[in-house]
Formats: sequence, C-alpha cells, structure tokens
Amino acid sequence: MPKILGESLEAHRREVRSRVFDVLRAQLYERGFDAITLAGVASAAGVGRTALYNHFPDKESLLVAFVEDEAAQYVTRLTDAVEAQADPVDQLATFVRLQLRVLAEYHMPPGTALASALAPAAYRRISAHADPITDRLRAILAGGVDLGRWPAEDPDVLIPMITAALGNRTLVDGPAEQLEDVVEAAVRFVLRAVGATI
Repeated sequence: MPKILGESLEAHRREVRSRVFDVLRAQLYERGFDAITLAGVASAAGVGRTALYNHFPDKESLLVAFVEDEAAQYVTRLTDAVEAQADPVDQLATFVRLQLRVLAEYHMPPGTALASALAPAAYRRISAHADPITDRLRAILAGGVDLGRWPAEDPDVLIPMITAALGNRTLVDGPAEQLEDVVEAAVRFVLRAVGATI
C-alpha cells in the first residue's frame, strides 16, 4: 500500500500537490516546460510516480492544475491588497506594483510559448485565470472615473494597453536592486496613461 502523507486522505492530497507544485515551479524556472517530465517531478518531490499519475495523468494536466492554483492564490492576494486602499489612485498603483512584483517572482513561460506547448483547450483554461485580474482592473478604472480621479475612457481600450505594459518581462529581468525603481516608474507611467489626478 502506498505511503500516505499527512493524517488523512485530504491532507495527503494537499501535501502531494504542494510538493509537486514546489518542484514544478523550480523546474519551470531552471529548465522550461519542454524539459520537464512527470517522472522527474515525482522523483524530486519525493512522491511515487503512481501517486503523481493519480493526481495528474500527463504533463499538461499538471501545468494546468499548477497555474490554476497559482492564479487562485494571486487573485486572493491582489483582492486583499487593492481592497486595503480606499482611493482609486492608490488602488491602481497597488495593482501595478503587485503585477510587476509577481512577474518578477514567477518565471512561467510567456503566453505564446504556453500556447504552442499546450492543446488549445488547456491553454484556454489557463488563459481564463486572467479574467478575475482583468475584472479587478476594470473595477479600479470605473471607480476612478466615478470619483473623478481620471477621465472616462473606454476600458476595453485601456485594459489591454495597461496589461501589455505590465506583462513585459524585460521590465523585471534586470538587476534585482533596480526592481523597485522600475516598479515605481511603471506606476507613474500607468497613472499618467489613465490621466490620474494625484
């Protein structure tokens, strides 16, 4: 009988997923998605291959589950950080800061690389996790307009421009000691772009 990690089957499941996701996160950074194998992830996570296959039947399923887990955690973090600010200008600045800091922390393959590595249905599942982030940005922009903090603009035009600016890895791939200066420059850029009154 396979060894159970934790005090219950649910605790075992959480522990396996946690170990596997920690390994996958490191391997995505070190090797890239194409070089990852389920057997290698299982070995590095200290779980049996059968246990891993019970949770994730293939590499694509593993990546989708990982991204879903990371996205859920990030949305909670983003919501808490933004809601801690009362003023839409501060909310937008918080949004920009967190987006760039998280981009610096995580080294997922860019969208185009994922799109070519995954089946279309799996890529759509991963892409769907951007929706709550986009919804949060839309709410911030609407709140700023409602309170007269910036002029009304079509959010369907602004949102792609803001997310494109904040999704550029070259911004955060420089020396670590320059990251905060880059982040603050991006905050000023986005606030000017929406016409914020500071």
